[in-house]
Amino acid sequence: MRRYLYILVAVLAAACTGKENPDNGGEQSTEVATETVKIAPDRVSVIKNPMSGWALYVGRTWDDTFWAAQGYDTMKTSEGTVVKVSDYATCAYLRTNWRNLEPTEGNYVWKNTSSSFSKLIASLKERGLRISFRIVVDGRDQGQNTPEYVFNAGAEYYVDGNIKSPYPEDPVFQDKYAKFIRALAAEFNDPSKTEFIDGYGLGKWGEGHTLVYKNAANKAAVFDWITTLYAETFTKVPILMNYHCTVADTATDNKVKSDTETLLNSCIEKGYSLRHDAFGMHAWYRAWERGFANSWNFKRPIVMEGGFIVNQHRYWIYMEDGYREGHPEDVRKGEYEQSGESRVNMMDFRAGGETASWFGDAFDLVKSFCTEGGYRLYPDQITVPTAASHGSKINIKHRWVNLGWGYCPTNIPQWNQKYKVAFALLSKADEKVVKVFPDDDTDLSDWHKDKPVSYTTEISLNGFPAGQYIWAVALVDRTRDNAIGINMAVKESQLTAEGWTRIKEVTIKQ
Repeated sequence: MRRYLYILVAVLAAACTGKENPDNGGEQSTEVATETVKIAPDRVSVIKNPMSGWALYVGRTWDDTFWAAQGYDTMKTSEGTVVKVSDYATCAYLRTNWRNLEPTEGNYVWKNTSSSFSKLIASLKERGLRISFRIVVDGRDQGQNTPEYVFNAGAEYYVDGNIKSPYPEDPVFQDKYAKFIRALAAEFNDPSKTEFIDGYGLGKWGEGHTLVYKNAANKAAVFDWITTLYAETFTKVPILMNYHCTVADTATDNKVKSDTETLLNSCIEKGYSLRHDAFGMHAWYRAWERGFANSWNFKRPIVMEGGFIVNQHRYWIYMEDGYREGHPEDVRKGEYEQSGESRVNMMDFRAGGETASWFGDAFDLVKSFCTEGGYRLYPDQITVPTAASHGSKINIKHRWVNLGWGYCPTNIPQWNQKYKVAFALLSKADEKVVKVFPDDDTDLSDWHKDKPVSYTTEISLNGFPAGQYIWAVALVDRTRDNAIGINMAVKESQLTAEGWTRIKEVTIKQ
């Protein structure tokens, strides 16, 4: 009996002194001193992040004079200030046509470095903006949007106002279009270049409604063909579908069709996210649209487009929206409120006077969306060790808050949970990263407004020499060797030169 008591005392003594346990790989599991650090959020600054914020429309006729001609670098606001529109935008949106991008077969404008398109891309890069696309093939109300070579190759078409548009089920059209989309994806299926792409583009204005088929019975087959094409080619960039109530249909009555939700759900299952082109226009954004958007909140991000009301529509007469004549600020407020209700991730600065109206009539709403819309993430409190032993295992407790009404869509297939919380040990001398500790159990898509989420992350300190370090935290991109992927809503004074948020100094003992 005495022998067993000696063994028990020895085991307890070893545990109290923190000696290595041969069963844990040499790592110690001792109690360490900790401190809880509270981090105050940045609620004011414009923070640019993927699939969040404002999209700036650049227009299919972009040229070198665009920024000056639109006044986008000297935009007057309702507060009497002058600002750059691009300072408030996350990305640029180009609604163009197939013919512009491939005027003759295999002649892709992005391969010509002197083309206006290539100059546009360079201009956006200088301003820190990624490109987004909608590519239109139907020419009604616009001019021929499909390259002539497609018709010369034998694609069947219909004529409207002397303008040719292809039947979307035609096999020649589908073959040529698929070849074009694959070439486009080879260049722009790259999240460093591209924010998102509208993955349909058929129908009037590319909005996915009032289609013309040779045989309307081909509707579902065409929808499946084109959505499969985009899903298989744009695998790293979010793909969007307009959740129009008559999507893919020939109807002009704006009444919900029996197969609309079936079609929309089929493309969402392939990885599509959502957009709608009539926010604030109550005649077109109604109970069905609101309900459909709400059913997908936090499952897929939503991008909005509002009405073209400054120069194109007498909104106070025809729209039945209750907006006052001569008060475009009423429409801006209507768009904003519906965006909040549908929890959109992105709003839009449209050309044709709409952007000037946002800044000149409702600059307060522009700023409000920057701080309240989309997603805006930060850790409000983190508990870290202030001292620990080399070779030990330690825990970091952390709680995260989303100040925005949208969400960070790490759950979409194209992102595949690539954004994660990561802690780092920084050198105290120069704040350079010594080691990164990503936590793959964190899920940013679960962070919703007014619902803080807490985690405990276990970290092994094997392999670190004794010394002074700094704990830091960031939201990293696991596909880019843990480079910072999401900018957090923390004050600039809390950030290192590389963008990590400092937490607390820590001493690692031998």
